[in-house]
Amino acid sequence: QVQLVESGGGWVQAGGSLRLSCAASGRTFSKNVMGWFRQAPGKERELVTASTWSGGTIYYADSVKGRFTISRDNAKNTVYLQMNSLKPEDTAVYYCAASNSYRVASMVVDYWGKGTLVTVSS
Repeated sequence: QVQLVESGGGWVQAGGSLRLSCAASGRTFSKNVMGWFRQAPGKERELVTASTWSGGTIYYADSVKGRFTISRDNAKNTVYLQMNSLKPEDTAVYYCAASNSYRVASMVVDYWGKGTLVTVSS
């Protein structure tokens, strides 16, 4: 089994920061691209950010540019999402995702985490 386990979600006031973590475990896979999606109630799941494992190509949704940063720890097989200057509209369930392909802005997901809730108050 391949597992992606998110952590770090919670409640924060607008303007605050959170760092989400996604630990990958189980059978090895290429994980050429790692990313984060989010889904607010009643809305479609959307791609927030994605990156090749090397960090050579990175995509950010316009809504989070300049505020969110995706990074990784190769030794720990972990990807992070640093979220700064959080806004109420960032409230959503955030999902870690991995892809064996190399598409970034149009990431094709092979593995999903179960999600972690981020709530930002105004």
